[in-house]
Amino acid sequence: MQEITAIELAKKLNDGESLNIIDVREDEEVAQGKIPGATHIPLGELPDRLDELSKEKQYYMVCRSGARSGRASAFLEAEGYDATNMAGGMLDWEDEVEV
Repeated sequence: MQEITAIELAKKLNDGESLNIIDVREDEEVAQGKIPGATHIPLGELPDRLDELSKEKQYYMVCRSGARSGRASAFLEAEGYDATNMAGGMLDWEDEVEV
């Protein structure tokens, strides 16, 4: 499984790269703040919302600690998507968040 650190992902964002970030946390977790521009798709809804994703794009998966996003990344990879897990999750995120 491909992984990226929170620092590496923040650098890409701050450098102006156009990224596809998916936050797989639950509603109440996301309400406390998410990475600016991230799309919220709770992990349990991911299989039913694959039509919202493109196999032509790369996705960065985010959760609280990196475990759920790791499962999401593995699932997406098995379905033929390009997914990278943000290791450490939002616990490691030190950059801006949007509420």
